[in-house]
Amino acid sequence: MRDLHALPQLADSLSYLYLEHGRLERDTHAVVFIDAEGGCTAIPVAMLAVLMLGPGTNVTHAAVKTLAENGCLLLWTGEEGMRLYAQGSGETRKAYRLLHQARLATDPAQRLAVIRRMYAARFGQPLDPSWTLEQIRGMEGQRVRQAYAKASQEYGVPWHGRRYDRTNWARSDPVNRALSAANALLNGICHTAIVSGGYSPALGFIHTGRQLSFVYDIADLYKAEITIPLAFRTVAESAELTQLEAHVRQACRDAFRSVRLLERILPDIDRLLETPRVLDEVDDDSDPAAPAPWGDAECFVQEGVDASHDPGTGARSAAR
Repeated sequence: MRDLHALPQLADSLSYLYLEHGRLERDTHAVVFIDAEGGCTAIPVAMLAVLMLGPGTNVTHAAVKTLAENGCLLLWTGEEGMRLYAQGSGETRKAYRLLHQARLATDPAQRLAVIRRMYAARFGQPLDPSWTLEQIRGMEGQRVRQAYAKASQEYGVPWHGRRYDRTNWARSDPVNRALSAANALLNGICHTAIVSGGYSPALGFIHTGRQLSFVYDIADLYKAEITIPLAFRTVAESAELTQLEAHVRQACRDAFRSVRLLERILPDIDRLLETPRVLDEVDDDSDPAAPAPWGDAECFVQEGVDASHDPGTGARSAAR
């Protein structure tokens, strides 16, 4: 039976809150958000895991200090969290997800197993164990080409292949510009989720060697579902192609909210990496400076992921 007189644990925290167009400041010992109309709303920072500040926000030094004292991770993001510009420290006491990710990424056999699970997630079905990685990559290329062809036919937008020049944006045709803009926004929201979940954006599996390798791994899970059809549809519906990028940005914001993408990313990552849940008995509210012994496996439940009990897994989760 749970002791109701016990101090609140991190598992009891709210997941995240997103704010934009207003001012965040301290009021006595609390933090309040003053919106553009002058309305004042108290922010429950003591029980909040992640606070995202979108465009048009100002924050005072005192407010940041209060957030840090209460262990609330602060992220400076684009609209609806679709880009991650910077982050402030949170109340992460343990590095379970990061250490688990590092173990998988540096072990060749486990890394290959994760890669196969990632491709299986893209295909929406289990992979034949006899298929080689080269065969799977060939099938993935065919899957993506089919997604482009399907969107082209559905929206009546001609498609001549994925071509873009980073040094000359205007040389790309409208649909390639729309794809690049949409994918950049998708990368941004995946980056936000990865950082808030306690994973490293650099430790990738299919992609490696870049600071955002894991971001690219995760974003590729959703392109055929979201950004590819969205880019073709936006081009078909945009009468003024000079404003194409703005239309793509608005369409992505609406689509990400509609499919509840930010709520899906961390549970998807946990399943792909088969991240063990942390036992509820682990005291994440203890001394943040106290190190744990290397190889301390008692904190993990080895039988697999249990989303119903993992405080860092599930809708809008923010890992600690």
